Formats: sequence, structure tokens, C-alpha cells
Amino acid sequence: MLSQKNNLLSIALITTLAMGITSCGGSSPKVKVDGSSTVFPISEAMAEEFQKANPGILVNVGVSGTGGGFKKFCAGETHISNGSRPIKESEIELCKKGGIEYIELPIAFDGLSVVVNKENNFASCLKISELKKMWEPAAQDKIKNWKQIRPGFPDTKLGLYGPGTDSGTYDYFMENTVGKDKGSRGDYTASEDDNLLVQGVSNDKGGLAFFGYAYYEENKDKLKL
Repeated sequence: MLSQKNNLLSIALITTLAMGITSCGGSSPKVKVDGSSTVFPISEAMAEEFQKANPGILVNVGVSGTGGGFKKFCAGETHISNGSRPIKESEIELCKKGGIEYIELPIAFDGLSVVVNKENNFASCLKISELKKMWEPAAQDKIKNWKQIRPGFPDTKLGLYGPGTDSGTYDYFMENTVGKDKGSRGDYTASEDDNLLVQGVSNDKGGLAFFGYAYYEENKDKLKL
């Protein structure tokens, strides 16, 4: 199955975080983090370690997708924004309008994994052209069965699961399968919570999903790469 590397990064306010997290009324100061679900496991682990070293500061880590995280960041709602792709020109302009200056910090590489149900014994090596056939906008309401993907595939209902359009993982996957700025079909199960995507495919014998490799690694007893 397809597995590609993509950059993971965090963008932080260029001003010191101490200024941005000053508390009011004696409550504990907070650092607000949001963005990519792919970066979430790293960010969550870092938040736990930071809070151990700084018990007086609370770190809240949310998941709204790379694009959703940048929207909040440029609006001044968060201090750190996690992304599984670089910030776009339109998002840079949004930050400029909001008076937000930032630094970009590459933190890791991740593999983008395409997975199927554990009981799937036929789709062990899909082609990019076959993934395009599944996901392209023209497939909506038309490509619904595995037998439509390749001659010899069984008569099994195709269930598609993936992140929403605010996700950097979504952007990367679609650009490398369907084509840049082409988008995808809309009739699939979308969620920014990768654990829900794992659950969906593990309960669907005809299911297929894409997400960061870490979520496959944590659930490889339920999925097939």
C-alpha cells in the first residue's frame, strides 16, 4: 500500500510564549496548541513532558486539522499550530492581517499510510491510478464496489474513510493521487480524529483509509497496510 513521507511542523508565535500565556485572576497560565491530527501524538507527548517540568502551566492540545489549526492561529486563538504541510500563501496573508508573526519549526518526518481491513486478502498492492479511481471527484456516487477498481477484485462494497478538507494529510494525499487542486469525492466518511478512521476501517470488511503511520503502528492488529 502507498506510504509516503511528509514533513511535520509546528508554527509558534515569534513573541515569547510567556507573554501570550499570562494568566488572569490567579488561574494557571495556559498554552493553547491546535492543528494536525498527524502531529498530535508528538505534540501530546511534548505537552506532558513540558507540564512535568513546569507544573504551574497547563497545555491544551486540540485537533482541528492543519488548515483548521492555521485559521485559529492566525486569528490569535492559539499559541502553537501543528501542521502536516507547510503554511499556504493564503494562510500567511491571513496571519499578516491578524498581526501574527511566527517562526516555523520542522519537527519530524511521517509516513502517510493507506490501510484496509485486516480481513482484506486481495488489495495488497494498490496502484496510484487505482487510488485516483476511488477518490477523484468523478467517482462520487459511481465507484462503490471493489470490483470496479480492478478486474478480479471481489463484489465487495467499498467503504472510504479519511480526514476532512482542513487536513494537511488530506491535501498531501489528494495532490499525489488525484492531482493538485483537484479535490476529492465528497461521499466518504470524514473525521479529523484518526482513531475514528481506524475504528471505521476495522469494522468494515470493504473499508480503506489513509492517515499518518503512527496510527497504523498503534493499530496494526486491526488493520492491513
